[in-house]
Amino acid sequence: MSALVMFIPLVLLMVLQAGVCAGACVEVDSDTEAVANQGFKLGCISCKRRGEVMATASVTWLFKAAGDADFSHLYSYGNERGWILDERFMSRVQWRGSRRTLDLQDGSIYITNITFNDRGSYKCVFSRVLVYNDYTFRSNTSKIINVRVVPKMTRGVASILSEVMMYVAIIGLQLWLLVEMIYCYRKISAAGEEALRESAAEYLAVASENKDNCADAQEAD
Repeated sequence: MSALVMFIPLVLLMVLQAGVCAGACVEVDSDTEAVANQGFKLGCISCKRRGEVMATASVTWLFKAAGDADFSHLYSYGNERGWILDERFMSRVQWRGSRRTLDLQDGSIYITNITFNDRGSYKCVFSRVLVYNDYTFRSNTSKIINVRVVPKMTRGVASILSEVMMYVAIIGLQLWLLVEMIYCYRKISAAGEEALRESAAEYLAVASENKDNCADAQEAD
């Protein structure tokens, strides 16, 4: 029962945090390990810092295979359309980013049927134009993702560490809630004992006063 009582506040806290962050743009790292002959998502998110400013954005993906010296154009997306520019990826690239908006936040793509030739570095470039009243501001942000291809799925160190940190955070939050509950219980108990002592002292004072009044009345008779 105590474990359930501790778990309910944790769930409520997570729900509240999810509600607050539901509309936010959060930049996260992409996976870097692909499995041969399976699909793989290359994640790339670029958050616009000024939500009230009108903007347009396009995304370009570049690819440099292992052993190559330079990047080559892989894929471009803009005005709600995408183009595959590298023959090695023809009919294998799908857009998985923002849709039906000119101001892209998510520029992720999905590559089907990954092969060992697809290992290397992928570069995601966001080209954004911010439209102000008197001028426009152009900015470019980029992210490089180094991808390796393995014969079968392995559990990465980052995944293990993130899981451990999650459990540590949960245990830490539960301990904090337990300490807070004990502190509040002691504070309430102390306040109750103080109130009882004050009530007892007041009662004794009233009783003593009544006794003195009775004694004075008998002497007067």
